[in-house]
Amino acid sequence: MKIIVHIGPDGPATDRLQRVLHAKRDQLKSKGVLYARTPGAKNHTRLFMAVSAPDAVDTLRFNRGFITPEKQAALRAEVAQQLANEVAQSRPETLILSAHQLGSNPTYSSEIRYLRDLLSPLSEEIEIVAHIDDPARMLVGRYTAQLLEGRSRPLDLELGLLSEESWWDAARATHPAPDLQAGRFSEVQGAVHWLDFKRLQQEWEAVFGAGRLRFRSLDLPLLYSEAATEEIRAAFGITETIGKAEPERAPALPSAAWMARCRQMNDVLLRLLALRETILPRQLWRKMLGEIKVHGAPIDPGSLHAVSERFEHDLATLAAAHPGLDPARLAPAPKATPWQEADPTLGFRATQYLMAFRWRIAQASKEAEAEKAPEIAAIAEAPSAPAPAPAMPKLSPWAERYLPDLARQNVAKLQRSPFRPHNRLGRVKEEAEPAPYTPAPRQSPKGSTGNIIVGCMKNEAPYIVEWVAYHRAVGFDNFLIYSNGCEDGTAQILDRLQAMGVLQHRDNDNWAGKSPQQHALDRSLKEPVLQEADWIAHIDVDEFVNIRCGNGTLADLFEHVPDASNIAMTWRLFGHNGVTRLEDRPVIDQFDTCAPKFCPKPHTVWGFKTLFRNIGAYGKISCHRPNKLAEGFEDKVKWVNGSGADMTREALRNGWRNSKKTIGYDLVQLNHYALRSAESFLIKRQRGRALHVDRSIGLNYWIRMDWGGARDLTIKRNLPRLRAEIDRLLADPELRRLHEAGLAWHKAKAEELHNTPEFEELYQQALTLRLTETERVAYALALDLES
Repeated sequence: MKIIVHIGPDGPATDRLQRVLHAKRDQLKSKGVLYARTPGAKNHTRLFMAVSAPDAVDTLRFNRGFITPEKQAALRAEVAQQLANEVAQSRPETLILSAHQLGSNPTYSSEIRYLRDLLSPLSEEIEIVAHIDDPARMLVGRYTAQLLEGRSRPLDLELGLLSEESWWDAARATHPAPDLQAGRFSEVQGAVHWLDFKRLQQEWEAVFGAGRLRFRSLDLPLLYSEAATEEIRAAFGITETIGKAEPERAPALPSAAWMARCRQMNDVLLRLLALRETILPRQLWRKMLGEIKVHGAPIDPGSLHAVSERFEHDLATLAAAHPGLDPARLAPAPKATPWQEADPTLGFRATQYLMAFRWRIAQASKEAEAEKAPEIAAIAEAPSAPAPAPAMPKLSPWAERYLPDLARQNVAKLQRSPFRPHNRLGRVKEEAEPAPYTPAPRQSPKGSTGNIIVGCMKNEAPYIVEWVAYHRAVGFDNFLIYSNGCEDGTAQILDRLQAMGVLQHRDNDNWAGKSPQQHALDRSLKEPVLQEADWIAHIDVDEFVNIRCGNGTLADLFEHVPDASNIAMTWRLFGHNGVTRLEDRPVIDQFDTCAPKFCPKPHTVWGFKTLFRNIGAYGKISCHRPNKLAEGFEDKVKWVNGSGADMTREALRNGWRNSKKTIGYDLVQLNHYALRSAESFLIKRQRGRALHVDRSIGLNYWIRMDWGGARDLTIKRNLPRLRAEIDRLLADPELRRLHEAGLAWHKAKAEELHNTPEFEELYQQALTLRLTETERVAYALALDLES
């Protein structure tokens, strides 16, 4: 196996590559290329944190809680074990790892050796890839990133190094020792040493061997275009095609005036922190810098032409030695007036803003002191002494007996973590009185097919009538349903519903690619019923749109968000609620225990599906959202969360889950009954998945999905309208016969699986598993992969 480590060092460009790699992860895996998931979903920050020097605490380790050497050592062991497990499971020909911090942050050869020691048990064939550009352009990008992390020194710091014999050594000498309480971090306050690309190569090849580092040109127009996948193929030696990337607009550099404000603000904040009476959380620091933002022209790289000239000879030498470097791409910007810090405009005074921010800083400091202060003190007073281990909380009986060591450690971490699950979120009411409901036919505008659900089904016969009836009752007008590989009468039920004028059914047995679901979604774009729709949602038959406002209909939801074009309907995961046997009762009535509202980890809990207005803004429908934003629609999309709050910035181009910043359930949520009864889970386990047909659904899936610490009854107010609509549908004798036959098939299948040792063992394991919410999160985080 070959390992290729991408080390940046440019942050935004690396982020773009990582997002494309993440989007193509399954496709790459089928071609023998593993873009590892365990070190981080996209950016492999856990890998970087694991190999940084123990006493060189950077902003990333500080923010993530890996401050003490002991916590970092535990992380290193965890990353190594999980990465080894992931490789053993996938058995790839090529393993790709990527973190721009590996190129931009390390200043010690020991850190590069830590990385080699972590990776060498997996393979000795390790290559390093770095994307570089003209040093002045890269300095501008890195300087702005440092300012947004707290840098207080202007670019005079780098300009003062131009005459030094060794830029690398002189720049490293400007890096202060970390002082956590004073808010000083080496990689933030020090000069950008890695602009000395020749020395960067020497440092990495001294550890990994001569010729092991390859430089490539940083071609931003290419990276942000559809052809980004071609750069990935070239950079990582992938011979097979992997399709095209979704194009994006390259991020614009911030204004020079704003950067001047940030530097001056950082200076006064650092002077405040030097008094050692305050702890300033990095999130609040960045938020305050965002609040002083002003627009204008960015720093001109041409004003730093002296930096380009300093490395001109080295770049020419490197371009001759590295085929991936294009001398034309390395050409500096036209010379401009030498750099001077911009006017911060409008009479900006950092001290006045500091006074305005003092109350917020004081409040945040109180909250942060209990969490950070003991570890900061342990580092400052005795860096080599072990920090006290967090007390292990009392575990539930099942967890005490079966929880793996890593999951036990995660329980302890979660106790003092902002990711600990709880049910205190917003103003969502857990119960609602039934609302009066008089069904009335919707009159769609002429030429419109109304509100449409597109979905995919395989062996879902007992659940189809309820699901269709429910969504008709809340305001969906039509359904475009694809089925494949059905043995239980699903296709026949869908055909009958089509004959009744209720939905449109399409055979998807001849699907191609890795996903029958994506194949169907691609086909759906050519269907008139979708092309002429007002609103579109792609949801599955185990998902119910729970409208929590007004009378519980789509019209009520749209009235609350009249200017929204996209609505993120966040999952609320419902467990099996103690129901073991398959019954012919409404799913929304049987299952009401669920995940807590605040549950940012594991990542599946806050996944969302999207209800979107059909305005032509996107060229593709994917599992969770529309994708491929069309040119010219950047300002026409307004994406809101389930509480109606604007989250366009976070979701405009990518993303399928909410964060602590964007979560909301007040207006709408998507009730996700991924398990239903324990017997239903067995059948689901036996048939596999629609989206990822190469992944099994075992006990790990049950652990991630069987939530029961909270209750949510809000959808039950729809039971009268649901039953009325079910009765209307099942008044058709043929549909009733098909429904009953499908239910009988599932009951027979459950009995068959009970008599199969493998499945009966899984069934018993699932029913005996008893975990608290925190233990469930800890166990899910300990799992190597979602499997």
